[in-house]
Amino acid sequence: MSEQRDPIKVMVVDDHPMWRDAVARDLAESGFEVVATAGDGEQAVRRAMAAAPDVLVLDLNLPAKPGVQVCKELVGHDPGLRVLVLSASGEHADVLEAVKSGATGYLLKSASTEELLEAVRRTAVGDPVFTPGLAGLVLGEYRRLAAEPVPSPDTDEPGAPRLTDRETEVLRLVAKGLSYKQIAERLVISHRTVQNHVQNTLGKLQLHNRVELVRYAIERGLDDA
Repeated sequence: MSEQRDPIKVMVVDDHPMWRDAVARDLAESGFEVVATAGDGEQAVRRAMAAAPDVLVLDLNLPAKPGVQVCKELVGHDPGLRVLVLSASGEHADVLEAVKSGATGYLLKSASTEELLEAVRRTAVGDPVFTPGLAGLVLGEYRRLAAEPVPSPDTDEPGAPRLTDRETEVLRLVAKGLSYKQIAERLVISHRTVQNHVQNTLGKLQLHNRVELVRYAIERGLDDA
């Protein structure tokens, strides 16, 4: 007997009403629960905090408050929130700024409806989803950042937070670029357990999102381990 799962709760933020309504309709017709929509950045923050979506489908170019600021505020408020940026811009600077603000993935508006639906499904379980060609850019930026000397938690210092063996194992696989689903399959645990390990690790290391976590792991050579 298959496990009954609750529908994924999604919120759509875009300042173009026709586009916003079309995306929300496509998601609803495909079994997602659209819990809210918003047309500007300030409205997006208020409604997202009230509706508590699993995934936020977010445009970057918003009135009142830019999308990257919306992402930063909401992920800071709830680190478990997954943000999929859906933007007309494929500019590298926009992609990197979105990821640094806490976005899980980045999809161009030229994507098909099926690509969007699959991206939302994958984003919901923590998979980083990028329009082809952008994933390499983001990983390259992780490595560039890791090469820069920056103050960061040192787990070798006395009194520093200690990761469990399983947390270290999950961190190593995150650094290698595996999705939460792939990590769960490799370690024979649920993806929820993987998410819990990641959240515990973020808390111990005083990091805020997956970008900082990957950077931390690469700095320590865990991606080569």
